Amino acid sequence: MRVLLESYRTELTGYCYRMLGSGFEAEDAVQETFVRAWRSAYDGRRGSERTWLYAIATNVCIDMLRSAQRRALAVDLGPAAEAGAADFGPPLGEHRWVMPVPDARVLPEDRVVRRETLRLAFVAALQHLPPRQRAVLILRDVLCWHADEVAVLLDCTVASVTSALQRARATLRTVAPAPGEPLRPADDAQRRLLARYCDAFERHDVDTLVALLHEDATMTMPPFVWWLRGRDHIRAALLDPAASCAGARLVPVAANASPAYWQTRPGPDGAHVPFGLVLIDVAGPRVVSVTTYLDVDRLVGLFGPPG
Repeated sequence: MRVLLESYRTELTGYCYRMLGSGFEAEDAVQETFVRAWRSAYDGRRGSERTWLYAIATNVCIDMLRSAQRRALAVDLGPAAEAGAADFGPPLGEHRWVMPVPDARVLPEDRVVRRETLRLAFVAALQHLPPRQRAVLILRDVLCWHADEVAVLLDCTVASVTSALQRARATLRTVAPAPGEPLRPADDAQRRLLARYCDAFERHDVDTLVALLHEDATMTMPPFVWWLRGRDHIRAALLDPAASCAGARLVPVAANASPAYWQTRPGPDGAHVPFGLVLIDVAGPRVVSVTTYLDVDRLVGLFGPPG
């Protein structure tokens, strides 16, 4: 049984992450799934062993979502700030944010996975759906299960699955952003763009950095609701002496199937220490969003220190 459960850990973590919007909660959900699986031996009534485990994981996630507030990104929580607004406001608790997840925890090596469905914006859009609709959409449109398989998993009719999927798709059309383009090893244009971005950032070359942004690019810094939209506002913020990133470095890390980096800064002894986990979204030849998670103490435990 232990070998069977471990063989499903990564794909179940990816499923629970999309359901819950947090890498930390996804790992807790998978652990609870395994505990429940140990207590109730597989009997074939829910189809295959895989369907049985996903049914348990779905119930675990739904239980966890019963009293939870919707997780979100800063752009969903209020209007953009002015660049000169120095007051970030009080930080919100971790439970309010869509949190990042390491690729290695959610991308099985032996399965083809729609990597764009791990992007922060897509995961945030999923949080607008009621839990059962969320499960149906992930199983049908992300994991490509058949409607009859989902009906067995959820113990309902195929007609109910079809109806829930239609409603979920309609909601996503109103809240989901235009998809970005995942970074691929063979995509030389994106690699050059990101190399230029990192170089400009580390040299604190604000003009070059801003030139690589889309005109409506966003910059956010969870756990603060404060966020900016547009090149001009981001440029003004980067030029603020009090917010200077001079001396910082960007160290690549694998997160959310997106370009991601540990931002490090010199500590009191000169050695670099983590300042934030940066996720970048790219569309075409421009950067469209930069999200910097500042709760490094928690994230280092999940991602490991900068390598």
